[in-house]
Amino acid sequence: MTTTTAPDVVAARGRVGARLVGRERELDLVLAAVAAGRDIVLEGPPGTSKTTMLTAITREWGIPLLFVEGNADLTPAKLVGHHNPARVLKEDYSEDNFVPGPLSEAMRQGGFLYIEEFNRAPDDTLNTLLTAMADRRLSIPRVGTIEALATFRIIASMNPYDNVGTTRLSSSVHDRLCRLAVDYQDAVAEEGIVALRTGLSPGGSSLGASLVADAVAVTRATREHPDVRQGSSVRGAIDLALVAVQLGTLRGLSVADVVTRGSSDPYALLVLDAMFVALSGRIHLDEAADTTPERVLTEIWEDRFILQPSAAQPG
Repeated sequence: MTTTTAPDVVAARGRVGARLVGRERELDLVLAAVAAGRDIVLEGPPGTSKTTMLTAITREWGIPLLFVEGNADLTPAKLVGHHNPARVLKEDYSEDNFVPGPLSEAMRQGGFLYIEEFNRAPDDTLNTLLTAMADRRLSIPRVGTIEALATFRIIASMNPYDNVGTTRLSSSVHDRLCRLAVDYQDAVAEEGIVALRTGLSPGGSSLGASLVADAVAVTRATREHPDVRQGSSVRGAIDLALVAVQLGTLRGLSVADVVTRGSSDPYALLVLDAMFVALSGRIHLDEAADTTPERVLTEIWEDRFILQPSAAQPG
């Protein structure tokens, strides 16, 4: 079996890594897999930089990244392509009347086909990928055979914490995919992500600086609360910080204001209200839990700002 090495993989490593916060190990492993010509499934919760990493790689290599959402409506025809019905009635089933799907486009352009929620797609749709993964070619009736360019890859993602509406992948699909578990990053890395995405500087006692640490801390706490089945990703922390900055402006608190602490402190109440907006829709409660998202978030806020005041000190 031959391997296909992507161009300049060693030189690309540094440039791709500069676009990410953390993820050095995961980036090395993904780059090694795709440079070896392998397809791979990334298994982890949302908001763990999977898409960011793939976007950086494909931009560096100058190839397209085509997105597909795995769901019950993803038929083989939607994935591979179909003949234009109107033109078929007027003309015939010629190749010119074929509308390529994302799989055909990715193979022809040598891009990455990124299938999110891979295990939500129907079995017959996933089986369509077997030949493309094994032989790097696809035979389409009345069109012919599409030969994939050397940089074509199939990248899949799955959320291991959400089994509602998912299907079990067949051994044939598993056997053709490498796998990498991608979990949440540590607090320092997530603070770096929030600072990068919001423009706020971590450290110090100003509202903007404190928001980075506090947003990450309360967001990470949603993943450990006993009543929460799945907590929020770092996207929740980013939105929390951005909403809080604007809310602070409305309430007369600027980013440069020095932060104090306490249950009735304007800053602490600001964070609580921003939590309701940014996080309440992102946490999924346990089905047996007799509570609400707002109540859970209030408990997390109390732990951060009242019960453990030393953990919430500025800086």
